[in-house]
Amino acid sequence: MGSGAQLSVTDMRRLTRHPVDFRVIGEHRQRGDVHLHIVNLSAHGFMAQHEPEQNNLDLTRGERVVVRLPHVGKIEAHLIWSTGDRAGFQFERIIRAADFVGLIDTLQPNPRLRGRR
Repeated sequence: MGSGAQLSVTDMRRLTRHPVDFRVIGEHRQRGDVHLHIVNLSAHGFMAQHEPEQNNLDLTRGERVVVRLPHVGKIEAHLIWSTGDRAGFQFERIIRAADFVGLIDTLQPNPRLRGRR
C-alpha cells in the first residue's frame, strides 16, 4: 500500500481564503513535530509559510500532518504543493460550516478581514 495521499476532494482552490496569522505545531508520523505558520485557510485547507528558522518543511507531496485547530480539534491535512517558503495543505475532510465560522471568528477577529461567507 502506498504512503501517498488518496485525495477524494476535488481541487477547490477558488474558494474564499481567509487571512489569518496562526502558528501551530503539526504532528508528522515519522518526523514528529512540524512547526507551521498558517497564513490563510478555507473549509478545505490552508496555506502555511515556513518559519524563518526552517529552510523548508522537507515534506513531499501527499505526506500527512495532523494539526489542532480551534472549534475543529484535530484534523489531518495532506501536502498538496510546496514552493519557496510556502506550502498548501488540503484537509482530509471538509470542515462543517458552523465549526468553520467559529474558527474564523477566533483566528481572525477583525470582521473586515474575514471575507465573504
